[in-house]
Amino acid sequence: MDGKIKTRARLEKTIHQLKRQGKKIAFTNGCFDILHYGHLKYLEDAKAKADVLVVGLNSDASIKRIKGASRPINRQADRARMLEALSAVDYITIFSEDTPFKLIQVLKPDILIKGRDWSVRKIVGADFVRASGGRVITVPYLKGYSTTGLIEKIKNNC
Repeated sequence: MDGKIKTRARLEKTIHQLKRQGKKIAFTNGCFDILHYGHLKYLEDAKAKADVLVVGLNSDASIKRIKGASRPINRQADRARMLEALSAVDYITIFSEDTPFKLIQVLKPDILIKGRDWSVRKIVGADFVRASGGRVITVPYLKGYSTTGLIEKIKNNC
């Protein structure tokens, strides 16, 4: 994979090199199924907290398990390419597990970030990141922006 989209193994090496250069690494994750302004603002806010922002992207299979058979709307390769086009995102890797815990263990980010719609106690990997000397933070969540909400709006207007 070229550009910002990396395999887990390639990203692990890249992050290790960046940390040796003194760069602060932030990690967040999500489905990013239908990219919208709420996602953009969230990723920009996350990027502002570190030198490098890594996005763990749920695979198609993991989204189906989490959100149901009708999801995702967009394929993982397309979702990854959309994220790659955003200046706030430095790297993307796709994970197939239901949670990014194993990925967080591999990458060992300095900062784990989620939206404020998540309780810090419920953020997957929070204990691991803190135990490794990192921080767990939340960034503002824009109400009224959600992929599920957009899908419902489209369904109701058809």
